[in-house]
Amino acid sequence: MKYTKITAGLLMGAALLLSACDSDLDNNPTLQTPTTFKLNTPAYANANLDLKTSSALAFSWSQPDYGFPAEVNYQIQLGKSATAADWTTSTDAAGAVENGTANYSNVGDGAKVCKTSVTAKDVATALQQLYKYEEGKVPASQTFYARVRAIYANDTIYSNIVALTATPYYMELSDAEIDEWYLVGGCIGDGGWSNDKDHIGSSILPLYPEPGQTYNKRTGVGILTYTGYFPKGGEFKIIHKAGDWTTQVAGGWKFYEGGNPANMSMSESGYYKITLDPTKKTCTYEKVSKQDPAVYNEIDIAGDFNSWSTTTAMKPVNTYSGAVNHDWYFDIDASAGATKAKFLANQAWTVNWGNTDFPWGAGTQDGSNVSVKAGKWRVLFNDITGQYHFIALK
Repeated sequence: MKYTKITAGLLMGAALLLSACDSDLDNNPTLQTPTTFKLNTPAYANANLDLKTSSALAFSWSQPDYGFPAEVNYQIQLGKSATAADWTTSTDAAGAVENGTANYSNVGDGAKVCKTSVTAKDVATALQQLYKYEEGKVPASQTFYARVRAIYANDTIYSNIVALTATPYYMELSDAEIDEWYLVGGCIGDGGWSNDKDHIGSSILPLYPEPGQTYNKRTGVGILTYTGYFPKGGEFKIIHKAGDWTTQVAGGWKFYEGGNPANMSMSESGYYKITLDPTKKTCTYEKVSKQDPAVYNEIDIAGDFNSWSTTTAMKPVNTYSGAVNHDWYFDIDASAGATKAKFLANQAWTVNWGNTDFPWGAGTQDGSNVSVKAGKWRVLFNDITGQYHFIALK
């Protein structure tokens, strides 16, 4: 184990980290490189919790002994084995769930303190992915294992492994919904800067999933894009959660946690493509080559749900003074059953967009009908790229 004296300045900075865990420290600590740390055995470890009726499972652990209260990123992991060497393939790996090679799963949100809770549903989902239960053949009790991953200064270590038991249940597996990021500002939507969920489509605009990209099946995280018109000097930001200003992309096209960073704007009016990568924490923009895309007075939506009427108008998103709108939204009630849908311009099939992909994709001229699953949806559509995204209304 390496020991290196650290400067007083580093110690003072470390002591101010609000997210570090409580720890008993010597008055003259040294920077250490631990190889493991302790996950506490939960009181419910042998209680055989019924995951269908439980709400959440709590976990706690001690901070790895870095010699000072470091800002560590933690993640709960569940696996099939008590042996660390068997934890080789995550359910996040491409095809691992489908082909049965996954042997552990990252569950819940990451944490920066030494405790967290994971919803019982997330645990049940992880067990379904790992053990691939068949309907009607779910065991009354399942032993599985938990550990914590800790990342600090680009170094990853793991806690001890703790055995747990629970009563799982069968569930149909589906990919996580896209992890949304939203444009908001004086040149977005109605220009009112309203950032709550009720204003999705009218004041805040979700960036679109990008065709050809892959999205984490558990978290929905992946690259998002937006192509549209921005007036010179029009101010805006990109926020992560509707109704919450905490995490955002703002001045300098940088990611911020908290505070009130400066707004962004374009130095010239025109059409731009924004590309946001939440994993790499990068956000870039480029001026698109075609600066005169068609501007439509009306975009309509047709399908089984309205007997393929061509006069069901979608609502324009960008309505601020001086807006050049290319984004539209509409609420579809398909709770009675699945339906088909397609987009068209100015109440005519001359210009139309379709694609079989759901819940998001990019429609093409005279493309196939979109197969909309049963439910209630708010669909966003961009008439420049043909990108669409059906977002479940809850």
